[in-house]
Amino acid sequence: MNKPVSIAAIKEQLQEIQSLEDQRWETIRADSRKGVQAAVKSWERNYQLDLALKERQMKMMIFEEELKSKGRLAIAGIDEVGRGPLAGPVVAAAVILPTDIPFLPVNDSKQLSAKKREQLYDQIMAIADVGIGLISPETIDAVNIYQATKLAMMQAIANLKQEPDSLLIDAMKLPLPVEQQSIIKGDAKSVSIAAASIVAKVYRDRLMSEYALQYPHYGFEKNAGYGTQLHLSGLETHGITPIHRKTFDPIKSMLRGQ
Repeated sequence: MNKPVSIAAIKEQLQEIQSLEDQRWETIRADSRKGVQAAVKSWERNYQLDLALKERQMKMMIFEEELKSKGRLAIAGIDEVGRGPLAGPVVAAAVILPTDIPFLPVNDSKQLSAKKREQLYDQIMAIADVGIGLISPETIDAVNIYQATKLAMMQAIANLKQEPDSLLIDAMKLPLPVEQQSIIKGDAKSVSIAAASIVAKVYRDRLMSEYALQYPHYGFEKNAGYGTQLHLSGLETHGITPIHRKTFDPIKSMLRGQ
């Protein structure tokens, strides 16, 4: 009598199986051992999740597919991070994904875990043309955050290796002579904008973690410059740093009261 395949070996096989059409699937599913059935259920959960993510990406490629049908080949998704914080720059990213967009389980960056954002950041950077725009707190104070956001986005586009022939932008219109669409909540509707959202978020979070080493009393590595209790208590105890936005309250009121 043949010795049954070990549960460990079956788990390895399940990692290789990509679809229900795989010849090994029915044999494994028919194995009544508890360990195998637990592994089967886990595989089925992951398979259904993967299908849902792929279906979601198909829906998020509608804007890109429509532009491709018009002959647009260099479609840049653009998004920014950091309008609301009390400290640090506003950062924008412009991302041109390959024409044959691979499966990327992207979403609005705020809906993803930090670990998932980091993984996707590496994937996107490996396959895409990416430009970063960074506008300092000093410029934000000089021109206001709305104008600074526009500047960051235009800088990101200028830093792409290729010139885009169409722009998909999250809720913004730019004064550029390029075909563009402003999409409300675009990071949840366009794969290119979602990719830009992830790149901008990870890039800015890493930058704020570096600032945390320089200014250790504000929790920048945890709050990315937003006004958390730790950040506000740091302001009260240690005062304002060079990376704080002086036109944002409570910093503006603190300066007025000096």
